Amino acid sequence: MEGRSIYTHQSENIRKTWFLMGTFLVLFIGFGYILSGYFGNSMILYAMAAFSTGTALWSYWFSDKMVLLMQNAHPVTKEEAPELYNIVENLAITAGLPMPKLYIMEEEQMNAFATGRDPEHAAMAFTRGLLNKLDRTELEGVAAHEMSHIGNRDMLVMTVVVILAGFISIAADWMRHAMMFGGNNNERQHPLMVLGGVLATILAPVAALLIQMAISRKREFLADATGALLTRYPEGLARALEKISADNTPLRHAHGATAHLFISNPFRGTALSTLFSTHPDVKERIHRLREMDLGA
Repeated sequence: MEGRSIYTHQSENIRKTWFLMGTFLVLFIGFGYILSGYFGNSMILYAMAAFSTGTALWSYWFSDKMVLLMQNAHPVTKEEAPELYNIVENLAITAGLPMPKLYIMEEEQMNAFATGRDPEHAAMAFTRGLLNKLDRTELEGVAAHEMSHIGNRDMLVMTVVVILAGFISIAADWMRHAMMFGGNNNERQHPLMVLGGVLATILAPVAALLIQMAISRKREFLADATGALLTRYPEGLARALEKISADNTPLRHAHGATAHLFISNPFRGTALSTLFSTHPDVKERIHRLREMDLGA
């Protein structure tokens, strides 16, 4: 079908997912190596290696369910949201993709995201505020943006990052507490091992944030363009982004780990939200949409 030809990044994102999972394994096992050397106990390394492998596999299969749970999203039927269901169903047919499961977040902030490991196991979640405040054309633009994440398999790599980045931060906390409360039991600590542990606890969360930012910003531009190709009407998404960016309503169930999944930064209007935003500048996104030439 015509819609299939606009999704050209599936294999690239599959490779990125496996690369991220491999990087996670290396980082987590590296934590284990530092801790095992710090305490002189090789069992710590083996335990961390087993835990990281299990976590990587779990994140591939179940990270979407965890994200929906974190955002307090509940499933919605066609009878409960007929207009939304009709819009998404038409877009799925046009794109040549399976109909994703639909969820609603009972939040007044206007926002939405897609998740799932592949198009056959995809889900879209929309806030109640978005459904109430956008007209049909604008809502279609947002849904097409999220459908593009599914078609390009962006949501696989972006959803896996949520879980892996979270566990990297947890590992850093483990190491920091272990060094604070358990390090004095081993007087044979090598200075370089101590330095490595300190640096790891500081840099690991920063590295996780940078990974989220780098992946999400590029993906958002691509999903905007692909969504506009899907609807053949870039102005719908452009108007939606204008309304969304002007909405400073807080997201009650906001999590830093999931921020990059949303169509717009859920922490908008807060301190450092621009400097550490996982999203590109909304004015630039709108400008690119309005400059698009879709041809005849």
